[in-house]
This record gives sequence, C-alpha cells and structure tokens, in this order.
Amino acid sequence: MIEQHVYLVAAAVAWLTAQLLKYVFGSLKNGRWFDSSVVLHSGNMPSVHTATVVSLATIVALKDGTDSGLFALAFLFAAVVAYDAMGVRRSSGEQGQSIREAIKNKSIKARIPYVALGHTKLEVAVGAILGLAVGIFVAFFTSTINL
Repeated sequence: MIEQHVYLVAAAVAWLTAQLLKYVFGSLKNGRWFDSSVVLHSGNMPSVHTATVVSLATIVALKDGTDSGLFALAFLFAAVVAYDAMGVRRSSGEQGQSIREAIKNKSIKARIPYVALGHTKLEVAVGAILGLAVGIFVAFFTSTINL
C-alpha cells in the first residue's frame, strides 16, 4: 500500500519535518515558544515549499529514474517553486515592507498590509537539502520494509 503512495509519503514527511524545523528555528529566533505565527506565515527557515517539492523530485528520481518523463516534470516543478520562493515572492515581500514603512512614516490613513517576505537563498538551500534527505530516507525505508 505505501509503495503505491510513496511519492505522497515523501512529500508529506518533508512538509511535516520542514514545518517542525521552521517552528523550532522561529521560536529560537523570536525567543518565544508556542508562537504559531512562525508556522502560519510564509518565509523563514527552512523553505517548506522547497523541501516538499525537492523530496518529491528525489523520490521520483530514485523510484522511476532520472531519465523518466515524470522526473523531468518533478525537477522542473521543484526548480520553479524554489526560484519563485527566493525571487518573485521575496521581491514582492520587500516591496510590501517598503509600502508598510511609507504608510507609517507619512501618517497616511490606510490599513497597513500583511507582508509575506518569501525566502532568502539560504532558506531555500536548506529546504532543498532537507527535501533531498527526506526523499532518500523515504526511498530507503520503503524499499527495506518490502511493503
């Protein structure tokens, strides 16, 4: 049963692991435990999106081979997600911060918007490494238990 769903298992394990690490790193950074806002907002260490899609690409590579069409699709999907996390989303987040500051400094009567920062290159790299490790772990674990 797990063998049929190994792709979803790898992605889910990477997502859960990255969310847990994001919570731990965010709590250490903020000096507050039990702060769910770290997990609920985008950005921060590591990139959960990147970890999830890289684990998916890794498990596809190990199960179906790197010469498969499915791997090509998973690899391109992971590359686009990682690029978007540190490029487009990061840029729009920085613009959002500038707008917030302009509203505060000019005493403009406007609602101060929520800003989603996106990710730094380091956060995306750590997410990719985590995804790679989880994909390898899930592939090894599912092949050893012979389900």
